[in-house]
Amino acid sequence: MLEPTFQTDVVVVGAGVAGLAAAHRLTGAGIAATVLEAAPRPGGRMATEEVDGFRLDRVGQFLFTSYPELRLTPGLGSLALRAFAPGVLLHSDGRRQRAGASAGGGSARGALHAVRALAAAPRAVPRPAGGARGLTGAPRAGAPLGGAVEQARLGAALARIGGTPVERLLSRPEAPAGRALAARGLPARTADGFLRPLLAALLCDPELTTSSRCADLALRAFASGRMCVPEGGAGALPELLARGLPPGTVRTGVRVTGVSTTAVSTAEHGEFRCRAVLLATDARAAAELLPGLRVPACHPVTVVHHTTDEPPATGASLLLDADRGGPVAHTAVVSAVDPTRAPQGRALVSSTVLGTPPDEVDTAVRMHLARLYGASTARWETLAVHHTAEAVPVMRPPHDLRRPVRLLAGLYVCGDHRDTSTVQGALHSAHRASAAILADLGAAGSTHRADPAPTTHAA
Repeated sequence: MLEPTFQTDVVVVGAGVAGLAAAHRLTGAGIAATVLEAAPRPGGRMATEEVDGFRLDRVGQFLFTSYPELRLTPGLGSLALRAFAPGVLLHSDGRRQRAGASAGGGSARGALHAVRALAAAPRAVPRPAGGARGLTGAPRAGAPLGGAVEQARLGAALARIGGTPVERLLSRPEAPAGRALAARGLPARTADGFLRPLLAALLCDPELTTSSRCADLALRAFASGRMCVPEGGAGALPELLARGLPPGTVRTGVRVTGVSTTAVSTAEHGEFRCRAVLLATDARAAAELLPGLRVPACHPVTVVHHTTDEPPATGASLLLDADRGGPVAHTAVVSAVDPTRAPQGRALVSSTVLGTPPDEVDTAVRMHLARLYGASTARWETLAVHHTAEAVPVMRPPHDLRRPVRLLAGLYVCGDHRDTSTVQGALHSAHRASAAILADLGAAGSTHRADPAPTTHAA
């Protein structure tokens, strides 16, 4: 039996981070909002699975302390972030070398440090990188980066992009990111051995077909902040948003079958009457409800989780394969970054495969990890293999970083497919959509602009 018609101001379809963030802004402005989610729990692709005391992310995109929307989104004030060690570890020719740690978060102090290092580089004596057991000292032929001069130039370049205003980055000519690497002014060894694997990890794009402007934004986030993950798993972020909403706002297990500007039809729960509808689903689900809405292609991502009682001695570092000699694009001892993700005495190693995974993916990943970590993986236990075919929307050039969120009065859409394919992009699109709704509903204090200033969108 259908329930009686339910009345609210705004129905938000989808309880991912975009929908939940938009609901926070609406309810905070005095607008009654109801969030409908077909799945049994909120979170969307930002989900965490619990297995025997381990907390395993399904996609595991990175956050950065420099993401503005983490500070601007209501409900995220108590979000706990766990940071990776500065920079990344690069593996090449059987050796590991730390890179990108000298930018200093993009601050003026970091830029000064890089410039001083560049000036002193010819006289510098190479020292062991990172300090963790097993890391390399002075690089030799075959290392991802050269000596102190090349590393200092890299630090200076990162400091510059970390301090570049977003609007200046967005005014640059646009090309595929892989083709634009040559214009960085860095040695080919640095571009191929550092920038290429780093950008592939940040964009989930192994071929670097992403717009160079989006790649610049990703590098800016890396250079101006610390790479981090939510404490307790990626799902902790949407869980926090959901808990902060008024009781009864989020309704799970509700399948939406149709939308209009004044109502939402559901399969089992009747009709929800409203003054506006916000589609906050992924692009494909949104297009099923609104035929004609463009559906971008997506990058597939596979995350393989292992546990061991003898963790590799890389500490809380993200390890990238500069040689691209196997299926793993990046890997980390995640429990060293966030100890809450594994039971005491056990280590959680999470590794990401970008693109189509190979056959017998766990075997191929184990063989690759043995080379990357320089340790046997024969006794490691496989906890889960999570493959997400449509994990991250593609951002090929030309890419509109501010696709319209207001389709017409009363009907709106948001999500990472409207801005950048990041958590920052999802939150920012929710910011834009909720501002448009508040303006159209005549809510007091609304300051919506059709095209918000790009300085609010440092993705």
